Amino acid sequence: MISRWKWILKQTFKKLWFRATLFAIVAIITALLSILFKSMIPESVSVKVGAEAVDNILNILASSMLAVTTFSLSIMVTAYGSATTNVTPRATRLVVEDVTTQNVLATFIGSFLFSLVGIIALSMGAYGERGRVILFIVTLVVVALILITLLRWIQHLTSLGRVGETTAKVEQAAIETFIARARNPCLGGYPWLENNEQPKGTVAVYPKKIGYVEYIDMVKLSKLLTNDPRHIYLVAQPGSFIHPSMPVLYLSQGQESSISADLLETIIVSDVRSFAQDPRFCLSVMAEIACRALSPAVNDPGTAIDVIGRGVRILSTYAQNKSDEIEVKYPSVHVAPLQNNDLLEDFFSPVARDGASMREIQIRVLKGLSMLSKGWP
Repeated sequence: MISRWKWILKQTFKKLWFRATLFAIVAIITALLSILFKSMIPESVSVKVGAEAVDNILNILASSMLAVTTFSLSIMVTAYGSATTNVTPRATRLVVEDVTTQNVLATFIGSFLFSLVGIIALSMGAYGERGRVILFIVTLVVVALILITLLRWIQHLTSLGRVGETTAKVEQAAIETFIARARNPCLGGYPWLENNEQPKGTVAVYPKKIGYVEYIDMVKLSKLLTNDPRHIYLVAQPGSFIHPSMPVLYLSQGQESSISADLLETIIVSDVRSFAQDPRFCLSVMAEIACRALSPAVNDPGTAIDVIGRGVRILSTYAQNKSDEIEVKYPSVHVAPLQNNDLLEDFFSPVARDGASMREIQIRVLKGLSMLSKGWP
């Protein structure tokens, strides 16, 4: 399990603005570095190299990159709308976090700012003849980078926002989440099997926020009980909807103390569920895709059959990565493991319900359950 700050940084890296800002800063620094290193270029080289052409190239880049960036943003918005309408709104988050799309937009924005800073510096006479040579060489590298990015972007546009591509992203996110959960069935805590009732001698801790549990910092949660004989029984898990009227954890031995506020700080609450640490949400999204395909407005049983196969693959991967021995990293924190019945209910029940009138869907559901029953350890 990673700490809270590492998790926050990981989520920040997935944001579109972060990658675009990073590329923009690099572009500006690159354009300004040509001024600092101009003394390294001999005077004779500046005459031989056609550095005067850099003005025209930068003007072309500045005008074209702004237009290309605007056009690419419109394509992104269309892709998000397509994913929302044809797949499920819950999958749009994965489309927004697409690495290729973010790299493309960041490259275009960075190229635009590079050319803009270069034009401003040239108009101020900051480069000189020798500085123009360095700027000319760097500009050629930027042009080559733009060409490669455009070719990748054209290829990527053929699948961006499509049902198959978005479904594959959901499947990949689900597999990663399930593998992580299989290796840490109780999030690294001690298995809490009798989790239906409040343990004796414990006091309930209630949250102050309303929403879905997005992440639990098990590292900090365990550190709070260092040199402390008390134990924590975690009621709310990632994906749980919490409310001040419902306990999120139980604290053993003694009355509720000031540590309760620190314990609540380890639980990150969001307005929506996320794929990280929440395997059941992954299956629910997969089921939503199949149910939407089976709706009268879409009537696409082929997509539903494809999703059933992906769901079987996700659950099979989870079963294959499960270990008989549970590694306990945080013995003072008790966490209930995932229930297999809940996983099957989350995925197969909605699909079987909406596909009840279709023979091919029912056959696929039964075959999927049969495969899982034979292959589950």
